[in-house]
Amino acid sequence: MLPRLIVVAAAALVVLPYAVPGSVAPASASPAVATANSVTFQDSTGELPNAPDITTVVVSNNDGGLVSFKVNGPPRLVDGMLVEILVDSDNNPATGDPESLGADYAVELFRGSANLFRWDGTSFSRRANDPPQATLVFSDLTIRINASELGNASQLNFGVTIITGITVDSNGDPDFSQAAFDAAPDVGHGYWAYNVRIAPVRLLAKRFSLAPRRPQSGRTLTANLVATRSDTGATLTGGRVVCAATVGGRRVAVRTRRFVGTQARCTWQIPSSARGKQIRGSIAVVFEGRRVTRSFSATVG
Repeated sequence: MLPRLIVVAAAALVVLPYAVPGSVAPASASPAVATANSVTFQDSTGELPNAPDITTVVVSNNDGGLVSFKVNGPPRLVDGMLVEILVDSDNNPATGDPESLGADYAVELFRGSANLFRWDGTSFSRRANDPPQATLVFSDLTIRINASELGNASQLNFGVTIITGITVDSNGDPDFSQAAFDAAPDVGHGYWAYNVRIAPVRLLAKRFSLAPRRPQSGRTLTANLVATRSDTGATLTGGRVVCAATVGGRRVAVRTRRFVGTQARCTWQIPSSARGKQIRGSIAVVFEGRRVTRSFSATVG
């Protein structure tokens, strides 16, 4: 049987396992897309002497639904510290743990690992059909997890608790006799509410180039476009490439229209009679019904 530990939650005592197989390691890097929709939740300070003191919790999310909880106050994650985030994902106190304001999920960071637990009607546990916690990562006192693993909710009601001074006894069990805690929001003040806002997925132009920079009559002109997704930051390596160019109002024939690695590429053969004329064109990538375009205009040399 797994060892147990008592976590002081925002409203009551919640019993959670503190270590399970497959616990999550710290994040090695920041997410690919910068988080937005940032909200700062202010906690009262100085509630208990010698206790960790949460000052603010900053919550944000990106267009991929990755939610970031940044806990401020304690300078860093240290040995003997436990961080817990309780989440009511359906805004219904009757469906989750009745002793913790209806929390449906608990994220727990302790002893160098992070784990996600789900209320099963009796306790917080991990079962085969529970979310896989595949997106759960942490970096010091910042914990990130995708909203899809928290019931895919658009509103997350949550509270954060930090406990310090936890030691391990001779049996390997956690000892709370010298522990102190801080809850945010304060005990008896319910949960904070955070609304996850995900913008429609867009394609973004990360890089565009012309070669040569000054088009030359009788020679080829190549346009390259690197496009990324707004939700994940992933660089596209496929999709439909659309090429268009005219010289003096006449269409220029396309020689190449394809992806080369991560670059969408268009190549045109400029007529030898085009010297001194304006060439106008564009390159576009169409992927899953979304489009990004870059246009250009230059004098042919």
